[in-house]
Amino acid sequence: MSILIYAESAEGKFKKTAFELASYAKKIAGETGTTVTAVTINATNSADLGKYGVDKVLAVTSDKLKAFNAKAYADAIKQAAQKESAKIVLFSSNTDSLHIAPLVAVGLEAGYASNVVALPVSLSPFQVKRNAFSNKAFNVTEITTDVKVLAIGKNSFGLVEASGAAVEEAFSPSLNDNDFTVTVQSSEKVTGKVTIADAEVVVSGGRGLKGPENWGMLEDLASAFGAATACSKPVSDLGWRPHSEHVGQTGKPVAANLYVAVGISGAIQHIAGINSSKVKVVINSDPEAPFFKVADYGVVGDAFDIVPKLTEKIKEFKAHNS
Repeated sequence: MSILIYAESAEGKFKKTAFELASYAKKIAGETGTTVTAVTINATNSADLGKYGVDKVLAVTSDKLKAFNAKAYADAIKQAAQKESAKIVLFSSNTDSLHIAPLVAVGLEAGYASNVVALPVSLSPFQVKRNAFSNKAFNVTEITTDVKVLAIGKNSFGLVEASGAAVEEAFSPSLNDNDFTVTVQSSEKVTGKVTIADAEVVVSGGRGLKGPENWGMLEDLASAFGAATACSKPVSDLGWRPHSEHVGQTGKPVAANLYVAVGISGAIQHIAGINSSKVKVVINSDPEAPFFKVADYGVVGDAFDIVPKLTEKIKEFKAHNS
């Protein structure tokens, strides 16, 4: 018996969430006396997973799986879980994995809980704490099936390094041709920038920036932080920023360690989508902006005056501590 994680990668490199899942799984394995196995798809550097507690890696290499395919990925992971007799299967709560996890749960006849934000409350009975009501509350979910499938929220556990090395084993799951009736001909990805999904810090702008020509100062702030840039829905609707940067309940969810909102009033849908972020900072000239009610820190003032000064202070701090 083992705990199985899906170690997600992009262009062969593991995402930070893969190491978070390994850390999470290793903690449970230490309490239950089990081992941690990772299944990877077209990834390199499997040894990196061993640094975070993975004992064994099932490495899938297939040209047919170069483009994301939820059904095919789910079937491969299900077969890996069956091979290892895994009783707990872990995914990250990001876009691709949230497509895969329910399919794996159905295939394994397993109970499934998404948006898990902590280690199990209890292992017997098996209970987990989850975000609920658009991150406004928590609930405790009990899973009674023999196999449990969990999707862990980003930044819920953190990275914990462990001693040991992962043993890699080539794994060739049986792929169903019917899963490939729709194929991806090409895809375009932004390169050279921190993505919202992987970012520890997100700097986001709203209509308070008055126009796309003023986004340079926000990008400078993001660069100083080493952060991803994002925006509110009205900004993407106006075409000031690409829709890929729209965050909130109707856009991409954000669970960053630090979320900086500049010129965003704080509509309920936006707040719901970023509420899992650990520290929220708002900069707005309107002291009555709803965002101030949920922010950990707030600055009332002109963003065009505050943001450049904040950027310089961050640069000075980094230079002094480098």
